[in-house]
Amino acid sequence: MPRIQAPTVAEHRARQRQAILDAARALLAENGEAPSLAAVGARAGLARSSVYEYFSSRGDLLAGVVADVLPAWADRIVEAVEAAPTPGERVWAYVTANVELFAGSEQAVARALTSVVDPAVLAAPMEEFHDSLQKPLLAALRAHGEAQPEVMADIIGSMVVRASRDLWSPNKRTVKRRLDAALAMLRRLLGPYLQLPDDSAAK
Repeated sequence: MPRIQAPTVAEHRARQRQAILDAARALLAENGEAPSLAAVGARAGLARSSVYEYFSSRGDLLAGVVADVLPAWADRIVEAVEAAPTPGERVWAYVTANVELFAGSEQAVARALTSVVDPAVLAAPMEEFHDSLQKPLLAALRAHGEAQPEVMADIIGSMVVRASRDLWSPNKRTVKRRLDAALAMLRRLLGPYLQLPDDSAAK
């Protein structure tokens, strides 16, 4: 029978740190306010003193959440773009991945972070997040033959932001209905330009 290896101290600490970040993220989504370290510890099943081993203050914890969630969101969107087969479908994958990402609790987390995190703390991670998404979008637009990819990327980005603004609801059926309607509208606008196949219905 294979021997089960116990996690190292570094692995244990990494798991605890991630549990704290996940707990803070969940509380942000639920309450829209910066949680106390005690509340985060309680959600993660840890004492407040244990949370202080990883984060020295509420502001330090929020900065950690920003550093954790933005790359994860970017990876999810970039993976969806890269998996699409044609340039037009890659642009559409960018649109759908962004809208779907912010159709649920992620939108609540994003709104909470925007309202409770010091703008100076958000500035650099947000710029990096934006740049990481722009690169595959611009590449797809250029491959699609767009003569002004930067301008078109800005237009598409504005459309995504507007379509995502009113999606969230505590009722999952309402979110699904709003999401389907938003993607259907965006596809009506972008489908002909992107030369999407007829069976690429928005989901």
